[in-house]
Order: sequence, then C-alpha cells, then structure tokens
Amino acid sequence: MNKQQRFSRRSIILFWLALVAVIIGTLIALEQIAILYVLATVALVALLLVVAFSDLEKVGSEGSGAFSQD
Repeated sequence: MNKQQRFSRRSIILFWLALVAVIIGTLIALEQIAILYVLATVALVALLLVVAFSDLEKVGSEGSGAFSQD
C-alpha cells in the first residue's frame, strides 16, 4: 500500500518554522524573556542529546555519501 501524503515534508517543516517564529515573536512582544531563556536552554539540551546519541561511526563508512573520497 502506497499512501499519498497530504503535505510534503517541506510544507510540514515550514509550518513548524512559522509556528515557532510566531511563538518567539509573541514572547518577545509580551516581554517574557525568562520563558525564552528556558525554551532556548531546553532546545539546546535536546540538540546536544540528539548529537550525543547519534551513531556517527557508521556514517560514511562505505564511502557512499556526499563527502566520499575518490
């Protein structure tokens, strides 16, 4: 079964980007800088956890990537 997606990945990402931009803009307009600090810290921790648990040993080990050497 091959279901068609209603929206493409790019459309979904742009929606999330716009949503985050509206939230950040609203928090700046309402001068809720403390909440922005907390959100930025949580986002940074999440990014660091993704990088920490990513399996970088197996990336490009076959040489089939954009940075493969000839």
